[in-house]
Amino acid sequence: MIYYRPIAMTDPARPDTSRRLAGGWCWFDRAEAIGRDGSSRIVHVDEIPPRVLDRLTAPRADVARLAMDMPRLMAVVNVTPDSFSDGGRFRGLEDAVAGCEAAVSDGADMLDIGGESTRPGAETVDETEEVARVAPLIHALRAGSRVPISVDTRKARVADAAVQAGADLVNDVSAMLYDPAMAAVAAGSGRAICLMHSQGGPRDMQINPSYENVLLDVYDHLEDRIAAAEAAGIDRARIVVDPGIGFGKTLAHNLALIRGLSLFHGLGCAVLLGVSRKRFIGTVGRAEDAAARMPGSIAVALAGVAQGVQILRVHDVAETRQALSLWQASTLGV
Repeated sequence: MIYYRPIAMTDPARPDTSRRLAGGWCWFDRAEAIGRDGSSRIVHVDEIPPRVLDRLTAPRADVARLAMDMPRLMAVVNVTPDSFSDGGRFRGLEDAVAGCEAAVSDGADMLDIGGESTRPGAETVDETEEVARVAPLIHALRAGSRVPISVDTRKARVADAAVQAGADLVNDVSAMLYDPAMAAVAAGSGRAICLMHSQGGPRDMQINPSYENVLLDVYDHLEDRIAAAEAAGIDRARIVVDPGIGFGKTLAHNLALIRGLSLFHGLGCAVLLGVSRKRFIGTVGRAEDAAARMPGSIAVALAGVAQGVQILRVHDVAETRQALSLWQASTLGV
């Protein structure tokens, strides 16, 4: 099998033969054709098979009422005591609502509400406790605002409660593998779902992760999970994919995925990138404290936008919004 990674460009001098990437702000007229045998060659856009080219170029459907024709910021809101960066920040419902309102004021397009930490080594949270953490917050937010809301959960019962409270998207780090009932809940809800790649669970995912070819292996896994979602009645237009940076990956794996992000547009779905404050940023950027990793997080986020990534999941909303605004103005003229 040959995989086609579009070589994404944003230069204003655009050839007439080029094609727009996923209906967004990038274009391409060449692609890297990658083989499982380790081969790699550059091909012209006309050499890409029609079915693959259609997926690479088709405009993406709206996600949670947001058009995917520009980069969108998803703010991380963890109502947990033990998340790796912001655990314990919100002590009660009132504080959490205020934090969400501040994120929107800072420029967030969407809020991602999580009630269970999935950091390396984290313990599983009881479903009842997780529902109690996320559902009241989502209900309170929905009562006062129409901002799109995502729920970050692996559990069908939690996803169902969140949807009933008003969530627009289910963000499942296990891609519906942790809880077999998740597919039916997502299909029946009519909401969008984000399928993320992970190798192992929080307790063991960073214990010697290995791949034959991390870029192609993650791509194939997500393609399989999309097929499972479609079989359950979830239309591809409702699916977002996430390569799962830091979830069962070494530093080298993470960097290889970031360099090859444009490959994932071949799945025909919007792409979400979650790198904010993660350990590999601290390793490369020499920032042991997670809160000190904002500059590196923004650098990687902009590298993703330059490859057409539609959704950035971030902690530092105001700073990322400013950087993104400057990137768009200086690169795209908007």
